[in-house]
Amino acid sequence: MLPKFVKGILMLTPRQKAPALVVRTLDHGRFDLATESPERMTLICFYRGLHCPICANYLKELDRLTPEFAVRGVTTVAISSDGEERARQMADKIQAKNLRVGHSLGLSDARNWGLYISTSRGRTSIGIEEPSLFSEPGVFLIRPDQTVYYLSVQSMPFVRPNFAEMVQALDFVIKNDYPARGEYMGAI
Repeated sequence: MLPKFVKGILMLTPRQKAPALVVRTLDHGRFDLATESPERMTLICFYRGLHCPICANYLKELDRLTPEFAVRGVTTVAISSDGEERARQMADKIQAKNLRVGHSLGLSDARNWGLYISTSRGRTSIGIEEPSLFSEPGVFLIRPDQTVYYLSVQSMPFVRPNFAEMVQALDFVIKNDYPARGEYMGAI
């Protein structure tokens, strides 16, 4: 089943195949969701870019918890539409040790994932210029068969899923073989 458009916005559905995703990473070659082979899932964290101070704190936490995700059979990657130079600056800023950092996400690919796109408002509170267009955040858990297990998409930089809570939730999911929810797309 193909993703659905709801009033012009792409709506991904749990238990359905995720869109293709291929990006370059800073230090781990090419990330291709189709060839990713996690034991249980791949956590994809789309972030706004270097200009976002909230993203830096969020990615720092994901980097810190990446070994905990790995113990649970979950691989992690953070991806933005920033180019390689800005992605490197972000990786350095958060002192990434565990997290794969992808870059140069095409905005059409971002839209295929149901991410919101924003226009620049100039310099941010930390004095970094926003790109003219960039994607807003989203977090996805994708099963090895490339179906969507979990998704959360934001239109603002605020109030994102908590990674520590996600690690705890994964313990429950694994123990109870808990299914993806939100899959019903029939008539109501």
